[in-house]
Amino acid sequence: MALSVRRSIPPPVSAAQSAMPPAIKFVLATMFLNAVGFGIIVPVVPDLVMELSHSTIAEATAIGGWMSFTYAAFQFFFSPIIGNLSDRVGRRPVLLFALAGFAIDFIILALAGNLLWLFIARALTGIAGATSGPSQSAIADIVPAGERSRYFGYIGAAFGAGFVLGPALGGLLGEVDHRLPFYAAAALALTNCIYGWFSFPETLKPENRRSFDWKRANPVGALLSIRHLPGLLPISAVYFLWQIATLVYPMIWAYYAIGRYGWSNGLVGLSLAVMGVAMAIMQTMVSPRIIRRLGERRTAFWGGLATVGSMMLIAMIDNGWIAMALMPLVALQSLVHPNLTAMMSRRADATTQGEVQGFASSVMAVGSIIAPLLFNPLQALFSGDNAPFHLPGAAFFVAAGIAAVAMLILLAMPRAATPDPVLGRR
Repeated sequence: MALSVRRSIPPPVSAAQSAMPPAIKFVLATMFLNAVGFGIIVPVVPDLVMELSHSTIAEATAIGGWMSFTYAAFQFFFSPIIGNLSDRVGRRPVLLFALAGFAIDFIILALAGNLLWLFIARALTGIAGATSGPSQSAIADIVPAGERSRYFGYIGAAFGAGFVLGPALGGLLGEVDHRLPFYAAAALALTNCIYGWFSFPETLKPENRRSFDWKRANPVGALLSIRHLPGLLPISAVYFLWQIATLVYPMIWAYYAIGRYGWSNGLVGLSLAVMGVAMAIMQTMVSPRIIRRLGERRTAFWGGLATVGSMMLIAMIDNGWIAMALMPLVALQSLVHPNLTAMMSRRADATTQGEVQGFASSVMAVGSIIAPLLFNPLQALFSGDNAPFHLPGAAFFVAAGIAAVAMLILLAMPRAATPDPVLGRR
């Protein structure tokens, strides 16, 4: 029986088409609303942790790190399952399930009466909230390889735009009640799920689906299954190190800004909103031009080099207003991830996009496991009252070093068999 129009496979999209297919519109809306939802809660999470744990900001930083570890550990084990499921049943049901998981997570956070519920909520999000892999796979299903970096850039722009509204709104709502942003985030996730139910068509063609295999639906099995894809392991190493380095911001920025600069929820939200504006401009206006001129690999490299510099500056500056002015420079990191994702997608075929993106999510999840165990204890150790010596920017110095190593590997990495169609660079 033929599928309905809303759920049918959309035709491939090219740059010449003026209107985006519904699937891409929904993916971009999902990334935007997810960014709004996560951005809303960033300014108020430290207050919620301090309230439920009766702790100082330095102690709350360490607790927040364990919360992030819980989320990442569950994502690590479940991302390959989600990726393989999307190769079997399609992108649509997996994405809708993930969005419903987000809504439940935010409601639990809003109602949490003790720290245990915060950890339960983070675990549920790690299981069900893996929207990145299926979203990127949906784009890879219908966008030619040569145009994927542009559309992955649009995902980054949508996320950046969400971070304009989200933290600013979260800061304002947090001034009223620091639990109010969690209710707002739950409403956004539920609205997006309903929107997807009616508007998101399936993108995976029936002939490109494959049977679900538990041997491949786990992190070790996924690695063994796709290790033979040319050039995948080196780009995965870059992906992994880059994930660790750039997680320094979501892991500790709110704690860092409150502790070092004495910022309120509103100022933390404003700083993230400024970064979001810069990211949106970078992805929509600047990044496509740079990619056309330099190609994906060199664009990622120069964006990474600028990120190393911005991390070093943030680590050294103790003036909050100068740090606020540096947010556009920090946003240059948005040049890296979309191009790495595009380079990774070139190393997969039509039947393994979901598996490769699921593996990429697992690689990111491993980074997300390591980052809070590294950055949050560093921040707590060198900013607390019992610090061996006062160095509140220690985590950013370490992050800059990791990012620099990632860029060195990128330079030495073998090139993909499928070249960048713009300049032949991969």
